[in-house]
Amino acid sequence: MRVYTINFHSQALEDIKKLKKSDKNSFKKLEKLLEELQAHPYSGTGKPEQLKYENKGEWSRRISQKHRLIYTVNDQEISVWVLAAQGHYGDK
Repeated sequence: MRVYTINFHSQALEDIKKLKKSDKNSFKKLEKLLEELQAHPYSGTGKPEQLKYENKGEWSRRISQKHRLIYTVNDQEISVWVLAAQGHYGDK
């Protein structure tokens, strides 16, 4: 089984810090989603969805009704880049 390396954009790291302080339940859900990304970035919980239009090439999973995990997948490098973890797409 391939294990994807998880990398974090600086915006995602800021989002994760904010979630950890303000929304413990969402933070716990985020931890589970990140574990899943290592094994299967295209399927699993959080309703994985490939984004369209200006976000083409990015994927989204629901952390909560308010927050989404946004990421890209590179199958050649077996890596995932987490771009954002708070808000709903561009809504901040």
